[in-house]
Amino acid sequence: MTTRRGFVSSLVGASASLPVMRHSAFRHLFAAEPIAAARGAMSVAEDETYWREIQRAFDLDRTMVNLNNGGCSPAPTHVLEQMIRDLRFSNELPVDHMWRVLEPRVESVRRDLAQDFGCEVEEMAIVRNASEANETMIFGLDLKAGDEVVFTTQNYPRMQNAWHQRERREGIVLKRVKIETPVKSAASYVEQIANAITPRTKVIEVMHISFMTGYIAPVREIVELARPKGIQVFVDGAHAFAHFPFNRDDLGADYYGTSLHKWLHAPIGTGFLYVRREKIKKLWPLMAGGVEQEDNIRKYEEIGTHPAANHNAIAVAIAFNRGIGPDRKIARLRYLRDRWANRLLASSDRVKMITPIGPKASGAIGVFGVDGMDMGKLGGWLLSKHNIVTTPLVNDEFQGIRITPNVYTTVDEIDLFADRVISAIRTGVA
Repeated sequence: MTTRRGFVSSLVGASASLPVMRHSAFRHLFAAEPIAAARGAMSVAEDETYWREIQRAFDLDRTMVNLNNGGCSPAPTHVLEQMIRDLRFSNELPVDHMWRVLEPRVESVRRDLAQDFGCEVEEMAIVRNASEANETMIFGLDLKAGDEVVFTTQNYPRMQNAWHQRERREGIVLKRVKIETPVKSAASYVEQIANAITPRTKVIEVMHISFMTGYIAPVREIVELARPKGIQVFVDGAHAFAHFPFNRDDLGADYYGTSLHKWLHAPIGTGFLYVRREKIKKLWPLMAGGVEQEDNIRKYEEIGTHPAANHNAIAVAIAFNRGIGPDRKIARLRYLRDRWANRLLASSDRVKMITPIGPKASGAIGVFGVDGMDMGKLGGWLLSKHNIVTTPLVNDEFQGIRITPNVYTTVDEIDLFADRVISAIRTGVA
């Protein structure tokens, strides 16, 4: 197996044949690797010298503290530059440069994504985002009136809207499960899904990570519950891929959709759809492909003219993430999450964590609430008075603020956020 150090070193040699692998583009990874040396991920997670080099790979507006990376993350500078170079090259002669030269290179991206996800190359479709991937699943499966679909009340609204459209058009039946918040246990989560299943259940849609709470669902247990009953499980992995280590076989999934502009740091408008090979023929694409493509994963990429630059730059983002390593990355993200969460919990017994925290719980996403405080107002105050971007969540099930740092987030930014919230708890917001 190639070591991380060997992989980072190999990027230098690759630069001779692959323009995206320029030595200058990866200089921060080269500088960071000797700092980490052979230490474990937990040790590196707290080493600001290492992470300072990673932070320098991003060109950001540091007058703002961005703690909403769950929606969309900035890409490293060299990923963005690669996309811009290809856009300029395409624009010189699109019918040749874009279609003949650049478009075929998507096969390299397909290969690299399949390797990291742990699936066959012919099971990996490159799409624009998780919504496109998930709606391909939702609209692609043949259902008839009376067939039932199970999902939670916290599933992403766009996916719920897609199911509601099928409900209106075709008469399918939607079973929305209200999961307790916070979730008591994996067994409790699975039990609540199981209680909604009937002989007419055909599909369960599950979020790998809840966009609302950061809870990591027991996907494999749900797949194992559903498969013997002939129920398809669609996994909405919008927040999961490249967030923490896992692969296809860990989940046992037949279908998986994700965005790559969140945790992989790829350009905005990139994602993938995984469909197990034997399922491809019966899952229709959103836009029609030829009949000869029935068994071809590329039928899900038939969306008309689109830039090759965006999806080709995914390859550079993959190299950047491999250079950091998935174990180091999640260790750092959990370190940042616990840094602010533990400070807030220690400051007042009014603070409640909606997201479970700890060395093996959840990921970067953490949601907290403060008893007696309007969380929407707190989020507005943090933004308007202190330039701290957060995600207030006020709904029928809970009130909270979602905090989502990333690898470029500094401990100073985390501490500033915690200081301001503690001040607000003690003296209020004005």
